[in-house]
Amino acid sequence: MKGVNKSFPGVKALSDVNFELKAGEIHALLGENGAGKSTLIKVLGGIYIAEAGEIYINGQKVNIDGVLAAREAGISIVHQELVLVPYMTVAENIFLGREPGTKWNVDRHKMSEDAQKLLDAYDMHIDADSLVEHLTIAQRQMVEIVKAISFDAKILVLDEPTSSISDKEINFLFETMRNLTKQGVGIIYISHKMSELAEICDRVTVMRDGFTVGTRVVKETTTDELIALMVGRELTNYYTRDFTESDEVVLKCEHISDGKMVKDVSFELRKGEIVGFAGLVGAGRSETMKAVFGLTPGSKGEIEVKGRRVEINSPIDALKNGIALVPESRKDEGLYGVQSVRFNSTIEVLDEFIKNLRVDHAREEEITQTYIDKMATKTPSQEQQISNLSGGNQQKVMIGRWLATNPEILILDEPTRGVDVGAKAEIYSIMNELAKSGMSIIMISSELPEIINMSDRVYVMYEGNVTGCLNHVDVTQESIMQRAALSADAQTNDKES
Repeated sequence: MKGVNKSFPGVKALSDVNFELKAGEIHALLGENGAGKSTLIKVLGGIYIAEAGEIYINGQKVNIDGVLAAREAGISIVHQELVLVPYMTVAENIFLGREPGTKWNVDRHKMSEDAQKLLDAYDMHIDADSLVEHLTIAQRQMVEIVKAISFDAKILVLDEPTSSISDKEINFLFETMRNLTKQGVGIIYISHKMSELAEICDRVTVMRDGFTVGTRVVKETTTDELIALMVGRELTNYYTRDFTESDEVVLKCEHISDGKMVKDVSFELRKGEIVGFAGLVGAGRSETMKAVFGLTPGSKGEIEVKGRRVEINSPIDALKNGIALVPESRKDEGLYGVQSVRFNSTIEVLDEFIKNLRVDHAREEEITQTYIDKMATKTPSQEQQISNLSGGNQQKVMIGRWLATNPEILILDEPTRGVDVGAKAEIYSIMNELAKSGMSIIMISSELPEIINMSDRVYVMYEGNVTGCLNHVDVTQESIMQRAALSADAQTNDKES
């Protein structure tokens, strides 16, 4: 890709960007949210048309003027935000638009059989006839990857593929990627997890503010050099945390269950602390918090807020008791994609500026600007459609929305998923300041380094149960994983303690 330019209203997304991919290599594309990575990939995939620039494949200039043209050129993309159809089966999603059979009749048996062969070939353990809506986020991610591979692509783009999957699934993904490169497939790998680069990538190109600022051989560079290229400066104090101890319990949950993934969960949260929830995919962490927040009908258990027994049967009940929840999936559970930053920032606090059917627009804009500033959100204006923002800035708007409700208890489910290193540091700093101000935070995270560095205490879950609680001075990756996998040693240690 040579001299690629792309603009949106008020934003120059790409400025003379150059990028090169070799056959059989895994080439990482790094940059902060808003650096232009996703825009560049969408130009390559025919989703956006560049205003200037050229694309060459195997030395031949190509005109990629749409998604079909990209596919015919051997390009397949797995996007960060999954685009599967939830009410269709896995097989139907994999072969959507190219179903086997005649013009008048789809051969569903063959479609299911062929899809199952693909899934089995990559050891997915997923039923091809399952509805996608019944799959976990991790399983949906793997289906997306199988679908992309099924096009026999020679250029495969993976945008944050490990953000929602377990360590076991990551290892399998990496092995699959290595096998593809042996067949000559070139892979563009977008990730914010710096630790993955040395394990899987050959080269890395860094983008900043719509420009390419450098390409390095992974074995010949360092994490510090790459971060400096990404943010334009050395990043100090990555994890910001002032640990405090408190005896004041603000939330006590006992024997929480939802009749499905959550079996029997008890925990407590104290004033001004950050409590981490760790565990493997499917442990029931998110489901536990949805039950606590009133999102799961029929949930059981006892909840006390500041020593007072409360009934939480809906999110309205939770908000009345000072509890807010930032969900795991921005796209599916949080954002109104076709609406503005202003709309998404204020939708939970309408009573702050709508009185007697009159809208106080000045107050609405004031609330929006307060949390744009507080979260350091990058947006051209309050009226910008939120789907046009980068993933990290969308996440900041989501967190700001719930902070606007002035909660005393804030539940953050994967708060830095798909967020770059600079924005992560900003979010960690904001969480630290909120805790110092007296807010109590529950953080669910699949990234053990942030669980370890940001949590006062860590609850570990396994198959719908709490298997241990670790103080921040005792927590290690090993101690978490022992309890997350419920090893014999961990069980013995917990009984002894």
